[in-house]
Amino acid sequence: MNRPSLRGSILCLLLALAPLAIAAAPATPPPAGAGDRAFLQLADRYFDRFYFPTNPSTATSDGIHTYDGKLEDYSRNGIDAEVAALKDWESRVSAVNPDGLSEYVRGDRDLVLDNIRSTLLTLQTIRPWEKNPDTYSSGITASAFTLMERKFAPPETRLRDLISREKQMPAALQAARANLKDPPKIYTQIALEQLPGLIGFFQHDVPSAFADVGDAALKNQFAESNGAVIKALGDYQAWLKNEVLPKSNGDFRIGADAFRKKLQYDEMVDLPLDKLVTIDEANMKANQAEFAKVAHELDPKKTPRQVLAELAADHPPPDKLLDTFRSTFDTLIGFIDSHHIITIPSTVRPTLEETPPFMRAITFASMDTPGPYETKATTAYFNVTLPEKDWPKQRVDEFMAQFSYPVITSVATHEAYPGHYIQFLWMHKVHDRVRKLLGANTNAEGWAHYCEQMMLDEGLAQYEFPKDRRQQLLLKLGQLQDALLRNARFIVGIKLHTGQMTMDQAKEFFVREGYQSPAVGEVETKRGTSDPTYLYYTLGKLEILKLRADVEKQEGANFNLEKFHDDFMQHGFAPIAIVRREMLHDDSPVL
Repeated sequence: MNRPSLRGSILCLLLALAPLAIAAAPATPPPAGAGDRAFLQLADRYFDRFYFPTNPSTATSDGIHTYDGKLEDYSRNGIDAEVAALKDWESRVSAVNPDGLSEYVRGDRDLVLDNIRSTLLTLQTIRPWEKNPDTYSSGITASAFTLMERKFAPPETRLRDLISREKQMPAALQAARANLKDPPKIYTQIALEQLPGLIGFFQHDVPSAFADVGDAALKNQFAESNGAVIKALGDYQAWLKNEVLPKSNGDFRIGADAFRKKLQYDEMVDLPLDKLVTIDEANMKANQAEFAKVAHELDPKKTPRQVLAELAADHPPPDKLLDTFRSTFDTLIGFIDSHHIITIPSTVRPTLEETPPFMRAITFASMDTPGPYETKATTAYFNVTLPEKDWPKQRVDEFMAQFSYPVITSVATHEAYPGHYIQFLWMHKVHDRVRKLLGANTNAEGWAHYCEQMMLDEGLAQYEFPKDRRQQLLLKLGQLQDALLRNARFIVGIKLHTGQMTMDQAKEFFVREGYQSPAVGEVETKRGTSDPTYLYYTLGKLEILKLRADVEKQEGANFNLEKFHDDFMQHGFAPIAIVRREMLHDDSPVL
């Protein structure tokens, strides 16, 4: 699941919907005593006095509109002040004795403390503000997008706030010139690849979003501020191309120590990296063996690669891609209901749209949902990246290979039903501020990836194609190809960032072991340079599968899959270690 991040420093899995018809009473336990109440008050102060004021664009996304006219402080002084404040908050939160807290609130303490430590790790050690030019150009674009995407206030109000933010954007790009020190070449290349789309976004998309504003004076102010941003981005592009790119010799690798700490703080996983690689390699080999078995049944005269090539060629035309995704919803919802997979809290469906321009270089599909405190603009957007209109046919064909019809079903399962979108609907049941605002990718992305396999295990292919064995097998093949993509991410992320794999080797690994096209391999490798722990898909899936097996062992004949899934939803996006503790009432290993 991918949301625009301004600094990549705070994980915001903010998935909740405005008032919905919810089936059951909230399961979030109330504070059990004075210790719980004191900690939750401290957490409130953290969010209200530091988290939102420091991250105003995140606040807008979350549905907190107090800071809509503010922009993040990208200056070095601002970064230093943030680090100092985080260290103070780390002292305050760590001073709270977990033994005085209930089990649930102890999980909240873990979440807040790890969020602080992860942000400090990012700002002090990983340092994207010093290494990654795209942090600034895509960051300010995301800030504008949060004000134009959702109509949470009259257009005049949102435009005034946008003007206020835009006036601060040239200074952010100036801060980049002061802060960036020898960025990695790939980071500068990605920023330059993104910038034409970002400039076009401010030239066309942003003005179109506010075309109905009738206040002439306000529109004149906007024309001035927007023009200044377009010029600043153009100057930034020229500076990156002419001055920075030739001198971009830095290293994007974060190293083994930072990688381990990031996994610990973000996902509460402390297994040695070599053991994690071994775990994923075993899962990858099992998926490859299953792929070969399914491919052989489809056509025993062809190799798995040849069958895969046929699968990749069977895709809709680009202009029908969004409609094809939309057409999967009825089948997926019907199967979930008839097979009692999980309770669906609302009949409202997400809106399919093309991926925003500042996200297209690094994502193929994503779910963009309203923040947990957004009460008016409650539409969820299912974003799908389309090939650019000026691409040659060969590049379009390579790009569309990832959107074969079976893979589309798998992606729709992941992003919507019962993946990210259903989890987002369930978040309205969580009446705990920490769980609404903080979470782990191994939970969110792990759940969505788990759903791809679980739905087929429960009989989705037979439900959709009851008399067509070939189509059943193709759906399984599509799911396995997606699983192999995530297996490849797992190993590439670790080996890229610990110096065991070059970028060229990573691209080839995605093709050879992950069964992806060269175009997909290139995009995935680019993403891995700045998203090192994107192993969280497979890691989270394996953690959830183990949790389910352990719950089933504990409950025996009373185990019910729908109840397990409903119970899982009610713990927010907490790392699986916390969910295990709360569902099993022990601290047994996550894997």
